Amino acid sequence: MALFTGAGVAIITPMHEDGTVNFEKLGEILEDQIAHKTDAIIICGTTGEASTLTHEEHLETIGYAIKKVAGRIPVIAGTGSNCTETAVYLSVEAEKMGADAVLLVTPYYNKATQNGLKKHFATVANSISIPVLLYNVPSRTGCNILPETAVWLVKNVKNIVGIKEASGNISQVAKLMRLAGGEIELYSGNDDQIVPLLALGGKGVISVLSNVAPEQTHNIVETFMKGDVQESCRLQLEALDLIDALFCEVNPIPVKKAMNLLGWEAGPLRGPLTEMEEANAARLEKAMKEYGIL
Repeated sequence: MALFTGAGVAIITPMHEDGTVNFEKLGEILEDQIAHKTDAIIICGTTGEASTLTHEEHLETIGYAIKKVAGRIPVIAGTGSNCTETAVYLSVEAEKMGADAVLLVTPYYNKATQNGLKKHFATVANSISIPVLLYNVPSRTGCNILPETAVWLVKNVKNIVGIKEASGNISQVAKLMRLAGGEIELYSGNDDQIVPLLALGGKGVISVLSNVAPEQTHNIVETFMKGDVQESCRLQLEALDLIDALFCEVNPIPVKKAMNLLGWEAGPLRGPLTEMEEANAARLEKAMKEYGIL
């Protein structure tokens, strides 16, 4: 059975003005997400600014989310690192705290060969017993998980069960699904490609859009799964202008701005991320109004 079917939110990490994690606000956001049909919480991923959290903050944030959600929907902890030892440490601790699964991004900056990726992911997965999702986002990491590598990992490491695919390469994803023969759980990592990846056998999306439109994103997947592909496609296309605006600057700059516009007091970004440029902020606000969420 899949970890989840539907829309999992790659949730932001709200901050106080002094840059510390705002756990009270995070709790409010988590409750709102659950109330609006989000199907899973992905905590401390890219959108959650995990790369600028200390290990202590990272684990405290994961632990807080697990306790707050209290088993109502799955909590998937982002525990990837470009250092295998660090990824093992974060994953082991996340399992101890009760995470339902972990999400492991490809090693960034130092990168890895395909053999290196096999060894890295297998080492981390073998250190824990909960399910593992791979995260392929070569535009950010400079490292691409080839279909053959992903399939080898799923077939040879028992708790590696799926992949968040954000390569944007539909042909690569199609090849992955053909080679996997139904043995991999596929989640779109791109909000503008939810329906195409569902059509290739995907289970859902791990979504930035869900931060500001959780029920609408859930509905794109649910409608598809119920067999109304035309309506699902309409909902996908209806969201495209907002999705484009949410990625007109590097994630999570726009989505954090959007959350602040919605009154969530998401707070500032941690350096090196900076506040949104005025023209892009105006574009985002316009898209939110046109989509009907502002």
